[in-house]
Amino acid sequence: MSLVLVLSVFGCRPVNKKSQYIIGFSQCVGSDQWRKTMLEEMKMELSLHPGADFIYADADGSSDKQVNQVEKMLDKGIDLLIISPNEARPLTKIVEQAYNKGVPVIVIDRKTASSLYTAYVGADNYQLGLMAGTYVGASLKGNVNLLEIMGLPGSSPAIERDRGFEDGIRRYKNIRIISKVYGNWLKKDAEDQLVKINNLLPGVNAVFAHNDVMGGGAREVFDRQGLPRTTKIIGIDALPGPGGGLQMVSEKVLDASLLYPTGGKEAITTAFHILNKESFEREHILQSLVIDSTNVQLMKMQWSRISNQQKDIEKQKGLLEEQEAVYNSQQVVLNIIIITLVLAIILGGLAFYFLMENRKINKSLEVKNTEILEQRNQLMEMSVLAEAATEAKLNFFTNISHEFRTPLTLMLSPIEELFQNEKIIAIAGRQLKMVHQNIYRLLRLVNQLIDYRRVEYDKQQLLVSENDLVEFLRDIVESFKHHAGKLKIELKFSHAEKEIKSWFDVNMLDKVFFNLLSNAIKFSPEKGQIRIHIRKDESQVYIDVADSGVGLSPDEEIKIFDQFYQVEHHKGQGSGIGLSLSKEIVQLHGGTIDVHSQKWKGTTFTVTLPLGAQQFNEQQKSNIPLSHDEISEKSKIYQADLERIGNLELNEAFGTPKEYSLLLAEDNAELLSYLKEKLSEQYDIYTAANGNAALNEAFEKVPDLIIADVMMPGITGKLLVEKLKSDVRTSHIPVILLTAQASMEQQIDGLKSMADMYIIKPFNFAYLLANVQNLIRNRLKLKEHFSSDISGDMDKLPYSKNLDKKFVNDFSGIVEQNLSNEHFNVDDICKIIGISRVQLYRKVKALMGCSITDYILNRRLKKAKHLLINENYTIAEITYMIGFSNPNYFATVFKAKYDCTPSEFKKNKFH
Repeated sequence: MSLVLVLSVFGCRPVNKKSQYIIGFSQCVGSDQWRKTMLEEMKMELSLHPGADFIYADADGSSDKQVNQVEKMLDKGIDLLIISPNEARPLTKIVEQAYNKGVPVIVIDRKTASSLYTAYVGADNYQLGLMAGTYVGASLKGNVNLLEIMGLPGSSPAIERDRGFEDGIRRYKNIRIISKVYGNWLKKDAEDQLVKINNLLPGVNAVFAHNDVMGGGAREVFDRQGLPRTTKIIGIDALPGPGGGLQMVSEKVLDASLLYPTGGKEAITTAFHILNKESFEREHILQSLVIDSTNVQLMKMQWSRISNQQKDIEKQKGLLEEQEAVYNSQQVVLNIIIITLVLAIILGGLAFYFLMENRKINKSLEVKNTEILEQRNQLMEMSVLAEAATEAKLNFFTNISHEFRTPLTLMLSPIEELFQNEKIIAIAGRQLKMVHQNIYRLLRLVNQLIDYRRVEYDKQQLLVSENDLVEFLRDIVESFKHHAGKLKIELKFSHAEKEIKSWFDVNMLDKVFFNLLSNAIKFSPEKGQIRIHIRKDESQVYIDVADSGVGLSPDEEIKIFDQFYQVEHHKGQGSGIGLSLSKEIVQLHGGTIDVHSQKWKGTTFTVTLPLGAQQFNEQQKSNIPLSHDEISEKSKIYQADLERIGNLELNEAFGTPKEYSLLLAEDNAELLSYLKEKLSEQYDIYTAANGNAALNEAFEKVPDLIIADVMMPGITGKLLVEKLKSDVRTSHIPVILLTAQASMEQQIDGLKSMADMYIIKPFNFAYLLANVQNLIRNRLKLKEHFSSDISGDMDKLPYSKNLDKKFVNDFSGIVEQNLSNEHFNVDDICKIIGISRVQLYRKVKALMGCSITDYILNRRLKKAKHLLINENYTIAEITYMIGFSNPNYFATVFKAKYDCTPSEFKKNKFH
């Protein structure tokens, strides 16, 4: 592995070589000399670890800049961060962020406001101050007037050094601090502060500066004032090199300086202990000593020797790198030669192998080619047969659709004749209207199937003629106005020009607008609006059909033209062919049909047709005229779905209430109306148009029986049954499912949902009515069982359900436990069971055939009868034991039930 040292200062680009570790160092505090010395120490130590990249950045006293530098280092993916924080609190967050990312962090000189770091390297500032105070006290005799020049206000080194210094001189009574000033660690700031107190300077015979730079500044101020050099000045740092503390002590600018180790060497040493998973000191406190005239020369000599050794190391390192580069280049050449030889051997072997395999493959391919040719011939034969079979099916499909039209016509004509007979209309007008409407609906479906076959498979040729498109559309709109008016829907036709001549097939294009208008009316609410607008430009004509109906969701909008697709939220019937067929017809005319919709805000269909006849050949052109009567007659087929057969109105306020009630859940309005009319003769009828409404109605009304369609909007009929049978409020209600799903598997699945009966559409009404009556009779047997003896064997009854048994047991148990409570009432039972008062009344009535009050009274009287026969209590005691507040009232009720008073009954028990 190639080991390199990269030094990046102020954003310089590092050498792009692979390294063992990447160490980032952000420096911010201290004088220029002190920071330079720290960096030199780090470089010396790093020379012993050549397998690392070293990224250095100097924040120049700015905390914000230092945070930004550290963020960039983390983005580069450093393995370890060394930081000398400018301020504790502003740097705490970024140090914690690095530490929480798993990057080890070494803090130098001063700590952050958090303990989330890996190691700390630095001197003990309190101990430095203490050593300085002790040195001053020991070296100066007589009365000493001392001036202290402190660092940055509020910084931890300044506070700790001041506190240690005061503790150091405390035992020396001859020392008095006459003034303290802040030099902010800078020479000029210190000089400015001393000039402000120049009147005090003649009396000062000792100065303690928190660093050598400020101490040197103090000496210059004293010299400018002409004061003798008898004043002792002590500083902190003792940095080597020009302008450093060692030079100041040597030149007697300072009398002494305390060595303040930068920690650069120790930080790098600790960093590699951490990266190499070796043990290390988390709090590495650096030691110090006082340097004065007695040892300053020795310290300078040691630093000079270290500097020379470092230069020798760097020279040797350069030579090693040159040798390593030569070695690497030779190694690359050798590797290339070896790889070339190996590849030559491998390629020769592969060439021989593939030559042999190629011969085998050629033989195999010849065999497979013969097989493929045989299979292709077979597929071609099968394709011809399949095409013939498909054509036969399609012909049958078309022929049978044509055959449907004959019986439909034979049904339609007699029905329309019957409409002329007022007596028949009075007797069966609704039924005839329903039959008439559904004949037209079937006729429309058959026509759509035939047209779909012609357009989709035969690619029917158009017979186009030039006609006025405005007049054509006006006739179609007029044919729908009557039905729109009956439904209170405003139908408006507008056009930009009085006449727009266009070539189109009048017998095909009318189906497009019949479909669009029929759907618009079907999907629009009462008092809705439908707008048909026609306009043109130089080459095309545009017809917009816009409604204010329920609109389409984005998913429905995408699928609306798919074959056999039907929107789920509409309760009407349809085949899913109409819009697909419309699209095919428009495309045959060389046009397009688009839809733009917003849920609950309406839908707009836009039909675009080209002007002119350039898209049609001569065989397609004809002289078919526009027939107004034919348009009106053909539109009847599409208006069949728009008829609304009125629901049977029952005079519930004045009519005689029926003994039993039914809930009908059916999304087809006509079938729902039919069933309601037929069944309302014997039962009170509640209705619901979807599964969710049916569930709510069942909970609210608690009917005696429910008839539900399987396929409904909202929840399906099967899911409705499961919810009803699993709820204590409705579990007793029999449910009959009506469905068009006629397979045996579907019938079994319906019964598995706990339905009581599964009847397939189309059904015989008499058969349905007989099943309704039978289920209600069986429910009556269940009532008799419950009301006669609650403790009987319920399992013998075929329609008994576990949930019903549990309800009756719970209900009877609650009553038995509270028989002696004269204040016990229905509301207490509702609270305990957790259902409403109405639901409880209907549930008990359905299962037991009696009211709750009658049941409680009967249970009290039965218990009284038991106590009179088997116990020796007095009549008064029994009265209160069964919840009566007055013996006379108890006797009256007992006599009404058993034709004798309690006293007479007790006497007769012994006879």
